[in-house]
Amino acid sequence: MKNILFIMTDDHTVNEMGCYGAELPPTPNLDRIAAQGTRFDRAFCTNALCAPSRATVLTGCFSHVHGIRGNSEGADGVETLNPDVPTFPALLQKAGYRTGLVGKYHIRQAPGGFDHWIIHPGQGEYFDPVFIDNGVERTIEGYATDITGDLALEFLDGIAPSQPFCLVYQFKAPHRPFTPAPRHANLFADVEPQKPPTYNDDYSSRALAAVAEDMRFDVSLAPDYGDEIPTGLSCEARKDWIFRRFMQDRWRTIVAVDENVGRVLDWLDESGRADDTLVVYTSDHGYFLGDHGWYDKRFMYEPAMRIPLVACCPCVVPAGTHTEALAMNVDICPTILDFAGIDIPSAVQGRSLRPLMADSGTPTPQHWRESVYYAYYEDSWRLRDRPQSEMAEPGFQYFTPHRIGPHRGVRSSRYKLIEYFGEGPDVWEFFDLQVDPDELVNRYDDPASQHLVARLKEELRRLRQQYDDAD
Repeated sequence: MKNILFIMTDDHTVNEMGCYGAELPPTPNLDRIAAQGTRFDRAFCTNALCAPSRATVLTGCFSHVHGIRGNSEGADGVETLNPDVPTFPALLQKAGYRTGLVGKYHIRQAPGGFDHWIIHPGQGEYFDPVFIDNGVERTIEGYATDITGDLALEFLDGIAPSQPFCLVYQFKAPHRPFTPAPRHANLFADVEPQKPPTYNDDYSSRALAAVAEDMRFDVSLAPDYGDEIPTGLSCEARKDWIFRRFMQDRWRTIVAVDENVGRVLDWLDESGRADDTLVVYTSDHGYFLGDHGWYDKRFMYEPAMRIPLVACCPCVVPAGTHTEALAMNVDICPTILDFAGIDIPSAVQGRSLRPLMADSGTPTPQHWRESVYYAYYEDSWRLRDRPQSEMAEPGFQYFTPHRIGPHRGVRSSRYKLIEYFGEGPDVWEFFDLQVDPDELVNRYDDPASQHLVARLKEELRRLRQQYDDAD
């Protein structure tokens, strides 16, 4: 029985971790996990939205199975976890683990399967945040990231030396508003963040991307800075000012996360429990860092869909390995259960990543997946069971403010096909990621791509059938 330390941030990306090649911000403690174990270079979320992704990690199931498709959806405004789907904390607790959850949860029902839990209500606040402590609200003075680190250490200090434990250690950061700790307020002040290649995307071949106006960072993030934005700037200079500040503040919040990850990794070392503990770090999804002129997530494009994922267990897994095998966050639950020596329930739809956490020269296991499935539902609830008279009323909102309708798709090692099933019967995008890694050219109607489109449509049908995701 291996101890389990599962660490999650909100909205973090591979482009902000040193082990993935980022120069800034420095992430030496997150990189420690990769250096001591495995870095997954092609890891993806199955639904780039907070609550669905977190439920997927807990259950090893896709949104349509665990029941949470959006952040606040459902006819009554709330979706909850399917009670018939087990979670890894509940299974570990049943097997004799001491289980704890600290920090961000962002699922609207009380946590289950935890002996101890203290969480932010909803998104939470960065300064002097309210926490729900095993059902009772209380305010804790300080900076949320540091408080979450304190709470993690309090839980760990209460573990008996012979007691197996599972700690789910989750940060609000770097979620918007990107509010740094006072000690980091001036970090990177002289740094000019590098703009992504798609910073000034014109969306010329992607009509739906063109109408996602509220995802433009220069429009939607401007209120976060208010009077701090200098007056008299040109439109281009104003956009650059907001981007610079947006990135600097994000990096500052990530530095605090890394420091608090380091505190817990140090506890494992000093307590002698590091060698026998599986440590997993990931984020709930990626994020647009000015890519396509956007912030936020949701779309099935690479910056939002791809997630950082590193894991180590020194007594079992060799250090310093990496893999390009396709991984999904639906795989995290079965991986944790595998390391804990617990049978993986038949309801789990992911696969244990443990076979990939071997020497880099080891071949990918036979019959490993050749594609990943993605499904975003958030707006689809608005049309479920709604009378036509209601939908005909002026002002009825079909879409979230980000104007991103439900879509699904398949990504192979080279190609990506996206179906916008909320937009009509035939709204698709197809990308060749080898020649177009930034997903700027929709080749769906290209005659030379039709055989590939047909092949991926068939793969999409197969995956929907495999995962039982019907219309």
